[in-house]
Amino acid sequence: MDLPAITADTERTTDVTGSLPLVAGPDPAPVRAAFGVALHMHQPTVIGGGDYKTAPLISNLQRMLEHPGEGDNHNAPAFLRCYGRIADLVGALVARGRRPRVMLDYSGNLLWGLTQMGQTDVLSALRRTTEPALATSIEWLGTMWSHAVVPSTPVPDLKLHMMAWRHHFAALFGMPALARVRGFSAPEMHLPIHPDVCFAYVRALGECGYRWLMVQEHTVENPDGTPLRQPRLPHLLVARSSEGETASIPVLVKTQGSDTKLVGQMQPFGEARSLGRQPFGGRTVPPYAVQIGDGENGGVMMNEFPSAYEQAFDHLDAGDVVGMNGTEYLEALLALGVEERAYPPVQPVSQHRIWDEITGPGPGAAEEAISRLRERDPSFNLDRASWTNDRSWVDGYSDVMDPVLRLSARFHERWDQAGDAARGEPGYRVSLLYLLLSQTSCFRYWGHGFWTETAQEICRRGLESLNVAA
Repeated sequence: MDLPAITADTERTTDVTGSLPLVAGPDPAPVRAAFGVALHMHQPTVIGGGDYKTAPLISNLQRMLEHPGEGDNHNAPAFLRCYGRIADLVGALVARGRRPRVMLDYSGNLLWGLTQMGQTDVLSALRRTTEPALATSIEWLGTMWSHAVVPSTPVPDLKLHMMAWRHHFAALFGMPALARVRGFSAPEMHLPIHPDVCFAYVRALGECGYRWLMVQEHTVENPDGTPLRQPRLPHLLVARSSEGETASIPVLVKTQGSDTKLVGQMQPFGEARSLGRQPFGGRTVPPYAVQIGDGENGGVMMNEFPSAYEQAFDHLDAGDVVGMNGTEYLEALLALGVEERAYPPVQPVSQHRIWDEITGPGPGAAEEAISRLRERDPSFNLDRASWTNDRSWVDGYSDVMDPVLRLSARFHERWDQAGDAARGEPGYRVSLLYLLLSQTSCFRYWGHGFWTETAQEICRRGLESLNVAA
């Protein structure tokens, strides 16, 4: 099995962030408002045809192409075009003297799948997005390698996902490209509500070199539990653990709405044109209207987005409304004199109810508070800080979560004592791959049957690989 490049020199991959200066953006002084769009792209890894116990791992995109008569698999060729078209779309605007901006969030599964399928044209187009001619216009965002939703991912595996994506991205596009990856886009926009999980998540983001995180408006709250007053300005996500430790990261807020439709029709551009500068950190600054949506899924993205995107950047106002990527916007605020310490603090939604129950720091304090809350209010749960807040990623999926947790525990039992030296072991990358793949959100999104059976088989192979490695 050809493996993706999900291991490397962790220290080098972490420290590279920010080692290259960004190309200077527009002068923020005359800017009235800014807007940004991000495209999320993902295809899970599944089991190929033949004997289920021995069939190869393939991209779901390949499976769609091979079975065009099933469901909406006929869209696979259009999806494939969507994965590579952004280089041409942005390049054409740059050639006309425009200032296009877009952020890209591609899962590791998808990037590996494109390699497995021999889609060299798509990968070459993506490589162009990281080269000097387009790098000013296109900002890549990091993510969890196999699209794992953070709250239901074992805490010891959070950093493994983040670093696997960074290693893989650097192997495909080079360290200079990775040096410009400063923002993070979480699968399903999911934010952990549990204080200890949120602390571990934010700490891992910082340790991996990330400088900011995109969140959804309804997944965060002010420390007193009230909604955000200025959602189109940056905030500081402050995560506190049961034992009183603190970690923080700046966040840019995606406002509520129908994500794909808003991005596909360039709603952030229209919204920005209706906004004016706002007081912030002792200055008046341009607000930021930002949205993220699937870059390929749905007719509006497959068919309407390219022309809407071109029209937006062809009809920008004369300098007072501009497109900006996330890092560019934060640096513009810094140029206006607004530093990170001026960002108002926020925390995951509903967390104020947990903190109201905690009398003092100590091991397990958050867990005890959550138990007391659930005794009084059985509807209280930790699954709703997501853009899919109508579903749980755990309830009803014990047939997936139990094997996932067993695989995770066995993985760390086998490899943690070896430390960094484990990366050189032949079996480490194999078992790491199965570990990451087992946590793909799709296996708990599309219902029982094929998807849950795929997760179970991946867990079985992962446990088997650990037995061989031992």
